[in-house]
Amino acid sequence: MPPKKRRRFVRPLGERRYRKMFVLATEGSKTESQYFSIFNDANLTVHIKFLKGGDRSAPTQVLKRMRGYLEEINLGSPDEAWLVVDKDQWTDEQLLQLHEWAEEAGNYGFALSNPKFEFWLLLHFEDGRGVSNSQACSQRLKLYMPNYNKDISRKNISRTMIEKAVNRAKELDTPACSHWPLSSGTTVYRLVENILRTRYVDIAAGEEQ
Repeated sequence: MPPKKRRRFVRPLGERRYRKMFVLATEGSKTESQYFSIFNDANLTVHIKFLKGGDRSAPTQVLKRMRGYLEEINLGSPDEAWLVVDKDQWTDEQLLQLHEWAEEAGNYGFALSNPKFEFWLLLHFEDGRGVSNSQACSQRLKLYMPNYNKDISRKNISRTMIEKAVNRAKELDTPACSHWPLSSGTTVYRLVENILRTRYVDIAAGEEQ
């Protein structure tokens, strides 16, 4: 008996309620999902889809999770798929696989924070200069979020803070890196800019979120 052919899911156009979907495969299982959930809105402009992986956080496992999901669905032309990881202890060889995947399609992306995702959070409060390692990053962030323990609250992150973080990250990424930040920095701003471009397209300028 021939093997059963895998069934591909195609979302019926009439059932799509949101304007754009961002599929995120992340290294962390808590902080990143809580942070990006901020962008899910009542108007259903943006839908953030998280691919949970439990303790499987190595870059190759994050990539495998994304590939597996994309084999099951047809990613719509306006939608985007992003890998979000930390530099931490991972080697360039491991990270290069993710970068090469992101080059396969125009709506694929690769966002890396060096040393870790908390550096992106830190940029919501300051420019992050002088932070050279993971421990320093955590210590600096706790100056602004004393009770931080991988939890993110929507009420503590405003639209203005997000836009400041984007601008600070872009300043650190000048000239823009082609792969990932080799020193303290983050390319998460590229993903966030794309979300903001969709998320706030119908919101009056200057309205606080």
